[in-house]
Amino acid sequence: MALPWADEPGPPVTVGRDPAREEAERELSKQIYTQHEPGLLRRLWNWLWDRIFGALESAAFHTPGGWVGLLVIAALVIALLVALRLRLGALRTATGPRAPGAVFTDRPRTAAEHRAAADEHARAGRWTPAVQERMRALVRSLEERALLDPRPGRTANEAAAEAARPLPAFTAELSTAATTFDAVTFGSLPAAPADHDRLRDLDERLRHAKPDLTTTAAWTAP
Repeated sequence: MALPWADEPGPPVTVGRDPAREEAERELSKQIYTQHEPGLLRRLWNWLWDRIFGALESAAFHTPGGWVGLLVIAALVIALLVALRLRLGALRTATGPRAPGAVFTDRPRTAAEHRAAADEHARAGRWTPAVQERMRALVRSLEERALLDPRPGRTANEAAAEAARPLPAFTAELSTAATTFDAVTFGSLPAAPADHDRLRDLDERLRHAKPDLTTTAAWTAP
């Protein structure tokens, strides 16, 4: 026998807002819902790509010619940077003695200053720097007398060859001085007191030597 109230609907079941939200979060956190989602690194990469590509796309949209115009501008910018880099490199080479084997490697100093430095090193028995400073005094003195054009990056052998033109009588001694300088500076050979004395003597005699004007005129003639 059926009860008269058996088919009547019961009171509705209600769940509070907070319990329902917590239950939904628990359900959505199950692996079945997240196993196909991209990882954190993938999501970060997608975000960066969207920003970069969006910026490029916006630039192309506002650039005459679209993507082609943007590529032309990028090529021009790269060419400008390359030209600027080459130009700055050339300026550094022209303004600073950075060539391998250069006689002068620091700020410009007078021949008198180099001689004083050479004497100080010699008194202390530091023969390698004494020889180096004496050679620099010799070359600087020739520049100060206009027998050599001041040129950053000049090597000792170049200075000797150029100085031998107006001073041909000193050709062999200048070549020996350049060889000594290179040996103690770049060949790691120790200098001896005799090396410094020989350079000092040459420096003193060159200070009073008169250049061969006929040889100089022939050298400078076009």
